[in-house]
Amino acid sequence: MSANDKQNTVPNALPDGYRFNEFEIKEVIGGGGFGIVYRAWDHQLERTIAIKEYMPVSLAQRTPDLTLELRGERFQKLFNAGLNSFIQEARLLARFNHPGLLHVLRFWEENGTAYMGTLYYSGMTLKEWQITSPEPISEVWIRRLLPPLLGAISTIHQAGYLHRDISLDNIQIQDNQLPVLLDFGSARKEIGNLSDETEIMLKPGFTPIEQYSEEGEVEQGPWTDIYALGAVLHSLITGNPPPVSVVRCIEDNYQPLVERKPAGFSLPLLHAVDCALAMKPGDRPQSIDAFAALIDLPVSDVEAIVNSLQAAAEMQPASILMTEEAVEAPEPVVMAVNHGASTIEPVTPRNVRRLSPGLLGMAFVALLAVITVVWMVNKRSVAPKMENTPAASSEAPAAPGVVTTPATLATVYLKLGNGQNVVLNGQPFDVKPGSSGFAALSLAAGQYRIEVHAGSVTHVQSLTIDKPGTWLINPGK
Repeated sequence: MSANDKQNTVPNALPDGYRFNEFEIKEVIGGGGFGIVYRAWDHQLERTIAIKEYMPVSLAQRTPDLTLELRGERFQKLFNAGLNSFIQEARLLARFNHPGLLHVLRFWEENGTAYMGTLYYSGMTLKEWQITSPEPISEVWIRRLLPPLLGAISTIHQAGYLHRDISLDNIQIQDNQLPVLLDFGSARKEIGNLSDETEIMLKPGFTPIEQYSEEGEVEQGPWTDIYALGAVLHSLITGNPPPVSVVRCIEDNYQPLVERKPAGFSLPLLHAVDCALAMKPGDRPQSIDAFAALIDLPVSDVEAIVNSLQAAAEMQPASILMTEEAVEAPEPVVMAVNHGASTIEPVTPRNVRRLSPGLLGMAFVALLAVITVVWMVNKRSVAPKMENTPAASSEAPAAPGVVTTPATLATVYLKLGNGQNVVLNGQPFDVKPGSSGFAALSLAAGQYRIEVHAGSVTHVQSLTIDKPGTWLINPGK
């Protein structure tokens, strides 16, 4: 994809050539719903850097003079909350000097928003690595990956913070094979916590049960990140994440790796992953050191990683090493970056939320649907004809004489009371709530206006389906 293509696919991006004093934007690397990432050139130090811009597209848009303006005054509180979190991220990361953590060079506010300048990391995320690697991922490769990654996580924990979003997408493998721990997603989470919107995009597999809970129940701690790390290793070893934790707390169908015995992996490594994925926080390793001891691995400190970099420099061209010194080399090529999010969050340990029986049942149904939807998309199957599977308005007409049904892309769980009626895109829609109080709608890609009529009162919610997933919505809230 060319730079112009990226510019077109990332709306509201600053144009190539835009200058922040000595920093000149060269191209858009990627963007998500809460930020945009650019590759830029530092004219003073003559090096490539990355610039992250706080840009929540649902709350703000770019004006012709390139500043941001709110889409409505009601979004001011949410925008400011995300902005403050973005600022705190930069301050936190600037305190760390670990090669395995994103290194912040500078932070500033401009154009009605905020920016973070960081080192530029070439390479690809673990997710991309898993998909594109020509060779199967081996235990030898995992044992090379873990010490510096464990060192980065331990550095965060020792400073009194948690990552709380460790996943395949948030670990980048540099060209020198050393990992960098990326996004904490602070702006995204802060806006989600304060937003009145009840739409929730579920990403199953990597989140332990305590992160679904209400305040006053199970405390989060290093064991929370250790569960997510175990899910990453489970994905690398088996090709799939473990079962969703909310489902496991109802019926735990997790099959221990020491019983499955995948070929090529030792029992100590498999046992460590099983321990990390224990449902009860107290049954997991309580620290990174304890987890590393289970597989007889060191937790690499900064000095050990620097030595690894020096050793790599003797074997590979200096141009692939990311240092703060200017290097006379061609501009690096980005194979993959963390496109989904562009911020990192300082997260202090805190009390979490207790999982209520209603939420538990609701999440159980929804998360099972996630697995089903993902399986269907991967199989490229077409959903059978169903009364509650409306076609998106953008679907192309079928050929004459051919009856087709748009493939279901997402499942929407709609809070619905007895006697309430649903109108979908202006048409009455026959759907009934289940025992959980939620009705299930299987939807194809497209834009939807969902109306819930309760007597003389009508609640409305708009929804855009453009990717596989599961949503929980409550228009009447």
